[in-house]
Amino acid sequence: MDLEIKRFSELDIHDTFFDSLRASYPEFDVWFRRKADGGEKAFVFFDEGGNIIDFLYLKIEKEEVSDIVPPLPAKRRLKVGTFKLVSRGTRRGERFMKKIMDYAIAERVDEIYVTIFPTEELQYLIRSFERFGFEHIANKPHDGGLSEYVLVKDMHSVKNDIMKDYPFVKMAGASKHLLSIIPDFHTKLFPDSILTNESYDLVQDISSTNSIYKIYICWMDGVERLKRGDLLLIYRTTDNKGPAAYRSVATSVCTVDEIKTFHDFKDCTDFISYAAPYSIFNPSDLTRWYRTRSNFVIIRMLYNVAFTRKVIRKTMLEQVGVPAEAYWGFCPLTDQQFEQIIKLGQADERYFIH
Repeated sequence: MDLEIKRFSELDIHDTFFDSLRASYPEFDVWFRRKADGGEKAFVFFDEGGNIIDFLYLKIEKEEVSDIVPPLPAKRRLKVGTFKLVSRGTRRGERFMKKIMDYAIAERVDEIYVTIFPTEELQYLIRSFERFGFEHIANKPHDGGLSEYVLVKDMHSVKNDIMKDYPFVKMAGASKHLLSIIPDFHTKLFPDSILTNESYDLVQDISSTNSIYKIYICWMDGVERLKRGDLLLIYRTTDNKGPAAYRSVATSVCTVDEIKTFHDFKDCTDFISYAAPYSIFNPSDLTRWYRTRSNFVIIRMLYNVAFTRKVIRKTMLEQVGVPAEAYWGFCPLTDQQFEQIIKLGQADERYFIH
């Protein structure tokens, strides 16, 4: 099971998933059929029985938003039109949030906005949007005196906070390093950076796959000196199905959020509580490492950018000048090397703040 893009016309309007939307929006069926007739698409998660469990619809708008107070002037905006999740503890909401941000970058919008009723049960959703830089700047009135919050993210505003500025990557003042991850771990951690020869069946519906936060545990020297805001070039090592020069590839960019070591945890329970929700490692492995290999370093990072084109080791050696004799598990990159790899990876330049 993974996130899929589906046409409205491919979905069952009578799926019970839509009942709550239909109850709150009497014209839902008319709206849904109009989207189907227009060939529009949505991001959808299905359960094993083929039932919808999560749904995200995005829409590009250019006109003034006039049905809110105060109105928003005409701009190119991304509207989060319909966003419903059936929570199952797998942080799929964060995966949807990344899709919202990536779509906004690809469409070169000036703002993203969403309207949400400020009910008690939706406070978690409001807080989630605010955590990623959305601000409550207007209200959308309804009959009976009810109003929705209008939450807006300005895609040109920099707040110098790695979460509120997400998915943007601040380049200045950050150290840059290459971080190697073996193929199995890479696929589970970075689903949007999957290689074209990998199967999406490998991407499980688990927290580490869906989350914007990623936790990686390693024993490499120097990792403990990373600090918040430093940048990591994620490097998927060879799968041994061909020469490493062609099978080892740079795939994505992450921002360091936090670094922790064994000494930052009061006991094993504290360690597992911190590491497990965003880690690809199971609790038994975490317990064993805590008790027997206490020289570990935990990297908590934000998954910012997946490359459009993966950059092979041969190119990094011959064109970028990453030294062959360097330890490619974790090695420093110059600003020039980092930026050259980003360019070769065809990452959208809008992600990067210089």
